[in-house]
Amino acid sequence: MNVVPSPKSIAPESPVAAAAGPAETAATGVLSIDLDAIVANWRKLEKTAVPSECAGVVKADAYGCGVGPVARALSSAGCKTFFVATLDEARALRAAAPAAVIYVLDGFLPNCGDGYAEFDCKPVIGSLDELAEWDSFCRRSFWKGGAAIHIDTGMNRLGLGIAEAEGIVPRITAGDHGITLVISHLACAETLNHPLNARQATHFRAVASGFSGVPASLSASSGIYLGQQFHFDLVRPGAALYGINPTPEADNPMQPVVTLKSRILQVRDVARGDTVGYGATWTARRPTRIAVVAAGYADGYFRAAGSSDGTRGAEVIIAGQRCPVAGRISMDLLAVDITDLAPNAARRGHIATLIGDGITVDELAHHFGSIGYEVLTSLGKRYARHYTGAATAPGDAAQPDAPAKT
Repeated sequence: MNVVPSPKSIAPESPVAAAAGPAETAATGVLSIDLDAIVANWRKLEKTAVPSECAGVVKADAYGCGVGPVARALSSAGCKTFFVATLDEARALRAAAPAAVIYVLDGFLPNCGDGYAEFDCKPVIGSLDELAEWDSFCRRSFWKGGAAIHIDTGMNRLGLGIAEAEGIVPRITAGDHGITLVISHLACAETLNHPLNARQATHFRAVASGFSGVPASLSASSGIYLGQQFHFDLVRPGAALYGINPTPEADNPMQPVVTLKSRILQVRDVARGDTVGYGATWTARRPTRIAVVAAGYADGYFRAAGSSDGTRGAEVIIAGQRCPVAGRISMDLLAVDITDLAPNAARRGHIATLIGDGITVDELAHHFGSIGYEVLTSLGKRYARHYTGAATAPGDAAQPDAPAKT
């Protein structure tokens, strides 16, 4: 891990001074999360989906933003239902949101029933085998916590087939069925006019109608913007909460949530004709000044964002100006061409903005050859975390919650 002096030694005007956390936390980079922006995004999504309930998906440590602070902020804003992927994520979420309804998307794991009961969470059951095991556990333990049924309408990932789902409809009329939600998942919601969207909605409506009295949920972030016919009783946004564009064919309606800044470790001169970085793929075409920044692919800044003599890579912001990455991204470092900056505008210890000030998560994802989801969930653990906004709970601004133990 790269180490810098204690925050006490950072000049007050330094952008890191307020964000580096407690004195024992010394890091070369700071990931700032705006909880007010997350809440504003949730409220916008909630308003778009009215009268449907708006849940919050906080799997993968709230898409890398920290499940504790995010769940507390959303709970305070009125979010009552949350989705995670794993049982251990449910445990961490329960600590932050004691009154929340929690669904576990990966379903019911063998021999783990006691965990669902202990953390008061509901599996999203995706096969008849899971359903049988869940029923067996409930009979033995007298657990009445309920479960969701996942119906596969075209994703071909998890979920009961349509015929299998129709086969358990008679259980609904039998009473005490234990099913509290029926869901499906859209495969192509980011593409407004993709024919699979309407086909999935039609299949889901037909099957869900048989689950009389059980709420239904089809849409995640992008599905909310397909129209009311996709909303059903509950929507479950994830990526949009964290500022990722749910409507890639149009402007982003979401507020940006994260800012990522890292330190310049060294500024050096490179002669014309010399190369920078592994593989010598980038050649200086003029006398060049290079800033070496403390971030690399171990921190979630993907190697694909580098540049070569024939390919322009990502940009970072230094001294208020966009500057291109020079050469390959290393594990812990990246090089930036700062030749066009004023002399002494960038020096050792100054800050480079990797996300923020106009560089969006989606823009960086384009350079990574990926999507915003992967950018956020890949941001490394070496960054200090800083939470901002009126929704910040005591202690959130200093450091993230301790990771859940397995």
